Amino acid sequence: MESILALQMSQIQRKPLFKTMKNFTLALCSLLILTACSDSPSEHAEQKSSQTSANLFTTDSSKNAFSKAITPLTHEEEDLFILGKSFFSIPWVESPASTTARDGLGPLFSANTCKHCHPRNGAGVALTQEGEMSRSLLLRLSHKTSDNQMLLNKNGFEADSTYGSQLSRNGNHNVLAEGTPNVRYQEIKGHYADGEAFTLRQPSYEIKALNYGALDTQTIIAPRIGSALVGLGLLEKIAENDILKHEDIDDKNQDGISGKANYAFDPETNTTKLGRFTWKASATSVKHQSAAAAHNDMGLSNPLFPRHNCTEKQTDCLKEAQSEEQTFDLPKQRLDAIAFYLSHLAVPKAREVAEENKEAYEEGKSLFTALNCISCHVSEHTTPEGITIAPYSDLLLHDMGELLADGRSEFLANGKEWRTTPLWGIGLYQKVSGEANYLHDGRARTIQEAILWHGGEALKSKEAFRKLSKKQRASLLMFLETI
Repeated sequence: MESILALQMSQIQRKPLFKTMKNFTLALCSLLILTACSDSPSEHAEQKSSQTSANLFTTDSSKNAFSKAITPLTHEEEDLFILGKSFFSIPWVESPASTTARDGLGPLFSANTCKHCHPRNGAGVALTQEGEMSRSLLLRLSHKTSDNQMLLNKNGFEADSTYGSQLSRNGNHNVLAEGTPNVRYQEIKGHYADGEAFTLRQPSYEIKALNYGALDTQTIIAPRIGSALVGLGLLEKIAENDILKHEDIDDKNQDGISGKANYAFDPETNTTKLGRFTWKASATSVKHQSAAAAHNDMGLSNPLFPRHNCTEKQTDCLKEAQSEEQTFDLPKQRLDAIAFYLSHLAVPKAREVAEENKEAYEEGKSLFTALNCISCHVSEHTTPEGITIAPYSDLLLHDMGELLADGRSEFLANGKEWRTTPLWGIGLYQKVSGEANYLHDGRARTIQEAILWHGGEALKSKEAFRKLSKKQRASLLMFLETI
């Protein structure tokens, strides 16, 4: 019986990429490229594995902890996982190129591979080793207010009329980059109740060398850093009712916490759905999030975002885009493969603590509940398949106060509201990414700093944390770092 890889290769006509099989790696790369070019619908995604909670997780706690596949996968699913990983990891290039499976970069773009924003599938890093703003940290552009209901319904915001929804720091050889982003930090000094000092850093942003003129007067700059890609497939499995039962928009129980669901336009189905992903829960699925990132970050047209990210005022960009073949840079089969890969990454299991640290761990776990962190960072959900997971998030929007507000609205999320960040794997961020940054713009360098930036609905919990003893703070952090 012919394998799916062989079947797909027989359905396409392409020039061979090599004349002799010099090594297995070269052969495998060629198979992946050939597979990606099939015009027939993928049969892989239709196959199901009998997954249980036991094989959705990994005990790996190395720098590759976020890169392991769930098990078991069928042979076809393994092929699709490897294919998705390839398109996620290997750099894209400008079109036309001999590497036709992954050309189409730009004309405007911020990065040429997903790994720039998600190193080893981990959280982004705010600054390079030279102290410059890294490619993991992007600047979103939108009007602070808008009465264009059509755009608000479809995009959740009104973009800048010249630069679009995101600043692109690179352009292809015939297209000027939009500008150079820069971040500066101002130190804010503070003290815990026991007198120990801490320092927070308040970021401010500017764009140098705007190559297409000034921003709209209504445009605001909203920084976003790449988030860790932990457990996306499991978050997508959580039943909608399980999320909505934690909503308390009017704070009827008067606990100061008023979670709110975001509903976003899904370009795949042309309907409005519950948002689960991105910093403001403005993406409805892993595929939606992947397609938006490919379009905004790398300029890749795809079935969900068919137009290139040029505005009507960027004539060279439009000319370059129109000169390309009238096909998607990222066709459906490749987009599906990326979404499959991200949805089938295993979640690191909570790390066990040494016997001598168990008392402190239990104290930290109790403090997490006592400080009411658990109200937003909901510890457990059960999927419709009966699998219990512990992402430590309600996936709802919460007002986090003025200090974290950036003024940007996305669908129902206002400028002060943010989705509760899932905490699973947070203790591995530094090991995976090489450096740890937290919050939507990476301003926090430690978990402690992230907590100390909390305001709004979380202000009471933040102040309670600040009043803990040094021993209690250490216990809470020990608990968080094992999640």
